[in-house]
Amino acid sequence: MNKYELTLVLNGKLEDDAKAAVLEKAEGYITRFGGTVTNVDDWGKKKFAYDIRKMKEGFYYFIKFETEDPNCPNELEASLRIFEPAVRYLIVSDEAE
Repeated sequence: MNKYELTLVLNGKLEDDAKAAVLEKAEGYITRFGGTVTNVDDWGKKKFAYDIRKMKEGFYYFIKFETEDPNCPNELEASLRIFEPAVRYLIVSDEAE
């Protein structure tokens, strides 16, 4: 089982219910491509070091997931690339354990 971590930064202007729906959709992408979400860390709203798309802050999430499919991170990245509420994202292999 390969372990990965997705860092997801969402638009800072989202309401709580919209934020929950967006996070659920991101988790749905992971499960659709054969992954299993193991942990979700909510770091809350943080200020950016510089403006991104004329925004000054965003909501930070760290989602750990496992998958046996080596194409899952690539498919997930392709979906997040066109995902409008996602300001930034990064998928890294979590081999530190």
